[in-house]
Amino acid sequence: MIFTAQNIILVSSLLLLAGVLASRTSGKTGIPLLLIFLGVGMLAGSDGIGGIKFDNPAITQLLGIIALTYILFSGGMDTKWPSIKPVLWAGVSLSTIGVLLTSMSLGGFVYWITDLTLLESMLLGAIVSSTDAAAVFSVLRAKSLGLKGNLRPLLELESGSNDPMAYFLTISILGFITLDTNSVWEIIPLFLIQMAVGGLLGWLFGRAIVLLINKVKLDFEGLYPVMLLAMVLITYTVVDLCKGNGFLAVYIAAITVGNANMAHKKSLMKFFDGVAWLMQVVMFITLGLLVFPKQLFPVVGIALGAAMFLIFIARPLGVFLALSFFKFSLKEKTFISWVGLRGAVPIVFATLPLIAGIEMSWTLFHIVFFIVLTSVAIQAPTLPLAAKLLGLALPAELKRKTLLDLELSDDFRNAVMEIRLEKDSVANGKKILEIGFPPSSLVVVVKRDNKFITPNGHTELMEGDNLMIMLEDSSQEPTIQKLLQVGK
Repeated sequence: MIFTAQNIILVSSLLLLAGVLASRTSGKTGIPLLLIFLGVGMLAGSDGIGGIKFDNPAITQLLGIIALTYILFSGGMDTKWPSIKPVLWAGVSLSTIGVLLTSMSLGGFVYWITDLTLLESMLLGAIVSSTDAAAVFSVLRAKSLGLKGNLRPLLELESGSNDPMAYFLTISILGFITLDTNSVWEIIPLFLIQMAVGGLLGWLFGRAIVLLINKVKLDFEGLYPVMLLAMVLITYTVVDLCKGNGFLAVYIAAITVGNANMAHKKSLMKFFDGVAWLMQVVMFITLGLLVFPKQLFPVVGIALGAAMFLIFIARPLGVFLALSFFKFSLKEKTFISWVGLRGAVPIVFATLPLIAGIEMSWTLFHIVFFIVLTSVAIQAPTLPLAAKLLGLALPAELKRKTLLDLELSDDFRNAVMEIRLEKDSVANGKKILEIGFPPSSLVVVVKRDNKFITPNGHTELMEGDNLMIMLEDSSQEPTIQKLLQVGK
């Protein structure tokens, strides 16, 4: 096929459609979506029936970084501070100490069983040291499986925050191999600077995004998602230029945005959920195109051994030591160890050695690819069974609604109240988003001068307005009355 612009658009569209339609089999067969999307890409690739010759790691890495940025932002917006606050330090420990220990132990094992150098082995360990939140929770949602205690927020926090650490380790070890880094003592201050700059600027960008969306009144509501798309990439690139960790900054900015009172918040969160799915499909199919299945066979033995060590030794070692100072039971630590799915992130990171041109880069890439396939194929289908065997699963009818479920649900509200703004109400002259309504409440109608207004976050309330407010339950009525009546 001659690749004209029209052909490229057609092939891309067909691959995207094929990936989405193939995902219908995930819920029925239990096959993780990651494997399905990768499979579509591999079938379409040079060794598959499609015969598409694609071997450009630079384009793959660019698409991967953009996709990971939006996926991280979507995950961060879905992360509610009250949920993760009790497990904050445990999550930080998993995403730093846990990742480091997993990386080092796997690297040592690979060095022992292969002819790779120590640095190449450690690079492999760093590349596959982060977990994949999308793969974990797509399985849990498909099986309608809830988890006891704080396991879910902990796993969400770890999966969203361990990519920056894995990326830092990968870049640092790659620097030693290419002689761009001369001493291990250069790494420690670099790590501290990257994390500090990334965290601080991420929070500042998050506050700026909230302020921008709340203060700038656009003529069309559909432009707010476009503005947010631009701000996410600006956050990553500016922080990266400032020598901070861009991935961490995007995640922190997203948590800040997701926990703030913001206009059009519900529609923006649903929009970004769709964007995250689009980015996953594009990224997985592109990665599938990049891999050469015939080149997987020579590394099957090494990759399978590394995958088994990662699943049964390296990941549990990292989890148990990282959580040794926190109050988690043996069963909980065991389950967290099993929820160590590797996803597209390690495959994207594996393109870094390819671009750097190190000698064993393609071998490392195919080993990483096989490790990811093995991890997803073994762990993903067995997650519900592991939760049940360990006594950590909740039946669907007992599964608690999270704060995110309440915020995005259209049918959870069980009470309605109507309230009139009197002359001395503190809400007069304020926008709805400035009042601080509970996340599980919704102002659905404002009656003003015998006319009905459909409000949004920018709607300014006035004396004499009648508000129709839907609530999760009637116990929230005193809170609403206090917010809207006379201040003291």
